[in-house]
Amino acid sequence: MKALQGVEGQVEWGEQLSPVLDVGQVRIKVAAAGLNRADLLQRAGLYPPPPGVTQILGMECSGVIAEVGPGTSWQVGDRVCALLAGGAMAEEAVVDARHVLPVPEGISLVEAAGIPEVYATAWLNLFQLAGLKPGEKVLLHAGASGVGSAAIQLCKAFGNPVWVSVGSAERLAYCEALGAQGGVIRGESLESLGDFGPFNVILDPVGANYAALNLKVLAVDGRLVLIGLMGGRKAELDLALVLGKRIQILGSTLRTRDDPFKADLLSDLAQHVWPLFTEGRLKPQLARSFAITDAEAAFAELATNQVSGKVVLVIDESLV
Repeated sequence: MKALQGVEGQVEWGEQLSPVLDVGQVRIKVAAAGLNRADLLQRAGLYPPPPGVTQILGMECSGVIAEVGPGTSWQVGDRVCALLAGGAMAEEAVVDARHVLPVPEGISLVEAAGIPEVYATAWLNLFQLAGLKPGEKVLLHAGASGVGSAAIQLCKAFGNPVWVSVGSAERLAYCEALGAQGGVIRGESLESLGDFGPFNVILDPVGANYAALNLKVLAVDGRLVLIGLMGGRKAELDLALVLGKRIQILGSTLRTRDDPFKADLLSDLAQHVWPLFTEGRLKPQLARSFAITDAEAAFAELATNQVSGKVVLVIDESLV
């Protein structure tokens, strides 16, 4: 089969051995794969896959079940999308059957390729780890990103007013169209976020640059969930605010979680989130798709930090 790997800061679409199917796994003939910031970091040599995971890029895909291992309930021909620790950007992907979900009715395979990672991330961090309750206020940094787009829609669906920080007026308008109450533009006045707070939960992929601000605008018993370090890894914090407000600071990564944890997370998504796609209350936000042969252009597009929604790589045109 052919697959995409990061080689010396570039991507290479070349021949690789097909993965072996084991008990409890399914083989997916991949139609498309979602592109995430983790893929940019892995290509640059800054984010190696967890031990034992393939070097093939990609953490989410869509396609058609081509083969099933013992102990699975999926059928050959089922249209699915899947969450992976690596290996999604390939003609075939072998996945734990518990990490696979059906493509929601009315959603294309190209759109579905960009669903699993961002909705799993948003649900895990806002609703499971932070314990978001109806009516609590949320702040999303990088609100127009793939995760931000998913999080805004989930917050709207579950009764949580949400504000964002973004990079431009156009991206703010995009977030408001998805359901955000408002927000601020990065580079103008992040301090004005205080006008909308205090916030009960903040989801932050930026890190150091926003750390002090986050503590200021969090409410008493607020939760800060850190999911990235785009703005640096070291910050000086006023711990008196952490103590006085009883703030919880949670660090979270999904890729390195074990298989049973991911299986429980996907089961939760199937129960609470997937029906909302069928009802039309959630919608994949596909910014742009690229052919797998144009993967470098896709990576460059995401690296601009100007993408609203998801970038997807189409691997098999015959399936989409």
